[in-house]
Amino acid sequence: MKKEMGHKFLKNLGKTRLRPGGIKGTNFLFAHIEFKKGDRILEVACNRGVNLLALAKQYPKTTFIGIDVDKVAILEAQLEAMKNNLNNIEFIRADAFHLEFPENSFDYIINEAMLTMFSNKSKNKALSEYYRVLKPGGLLLTHDILLLNNYDKTKKQLSDAINVNVSPLSKEDWLSLFEEAEFKTVNYMHDKLTLLTASGLLADEGVINSLRIIKNGFKKDNRKQFIKMGTTFKKLEKDMNFICFVNKKVL
Repeated sequence: MKKEMGHKFLKNLGKTRLRPGGIKGTNFLFAHIEFKKGDRILEVACNRGVNLLALAKQYPKTTFIGIDVDKVAILEAQLEAMKNNLNNIEFIRADAFHLEFPENSFDYIINEAMLTMFSNKSKNKALSEYYRVLKPGGLLLTHDILLLNNYDKTKKQLSDAINVNVSPLSKEDWLSLFEEAEFKTVNYMHDKLTLLTASGLLADEGVINSLRIIKNGFKKDNRKQFIKMGTTFKKLEKDMNFICFVNKKVL
């Protein structure tokens, strides 16, 4: 059976939110957004746009743009926006490393569960683009994986479990990364990963979809990978957390 990248595997099981710290991490980030009239908010790697669609309904005077490289996810998000008659949101298939927006375009950039997936060189390239399109004083809100112990072993086991060569960092290395990109870190928080815990599934997906995901995970073709991911995340719970950063563009 062909190995599938962890985030695509979970998406195919029916998971709609793929954030390592679940709603707790996302809510921490969103608490730093004022959602003022005329604000422009970009979400990079928006997937099906679940977060932005909910925000667009709640804040009709704020403009939201979501980008993702997955054309199917973007199409689904576009259809959902049309179905809900949302005029303050747009979804575009685009690459985080080549943002087709002018300088100083956005008040906020949201980027959850993406930077961890890339090498430090690629992280730097993405951060350079984020800095370029953020307005002075704008905030970059990120949500990633934090290494606590046994760095090399943890990265190897995590990469093996999700079939992607990921590059999570220690707190010090995350802070250095943002500093090198000329951002000022104004707040951060970290805690246990909830992506595959029972409580995390319920909080992110609700009862019905959580049961559907678990049922799909234990189907014959999915069982081996589903169990491997779950047991690996459980085994590494003392070696990694999720971490959220609030970074400011200062001149």
